[in-house]
Amino acid sequence: MLQTIKLKPLTENYLEEVIELDNLCFGGLWSLDGYKREINSPNSELLILTQKIKEQEKIIGLGCFWAILEEAHLTILAIHPDFQGQGLGKLLLSNLLELAQKRGLERATLEVGENNEKALNLYQKFGFKIAGRRKKYYQATGEDALILWKKLSS
Repeated sequence: MLQTIKLKPLTENYLEEVIELDNLCFGGLWSLDGYKREINSPNSELLILTQKIKEQEKIIGLGCFWAILEEAHLTILAIHPDFQGQGLGKLLLSNLLELAQKRGLERATLEVGENNEKALNLYQKFGFKIAGRRKKYYQATGEDALILWKKLSS
């Protein structure tokens, strides 16, 4: 199954599908205009994972980071629920971190829901450590976010 998966930069051709994935995974975190701005921003890296399903290429994953000073701020890491548990989050995250290193960034940071055990396990496997907490960060649920940090090797 993994042999048909492709990793590539997000382009405007895929925006409609990205919005669907965003709605499915996050309940509409970013708008269409938000994604367009990110595609055109020199400080953003957006990657998608696609897979051929019934002869049609479908987006099954999305990742993004912002380059801010010497940091990669991971803003999105999403895998379609039907494709979770197959190592695709790991694939996407490793490629985002590699891009951050190529940009010469020194650290990576992100926020993750304190109860999101799957994501926490993934980030901890990559060496992310808890650096703090944002109280009631997620407005929809009132859940706190954990702030995670990782030093990037050069």
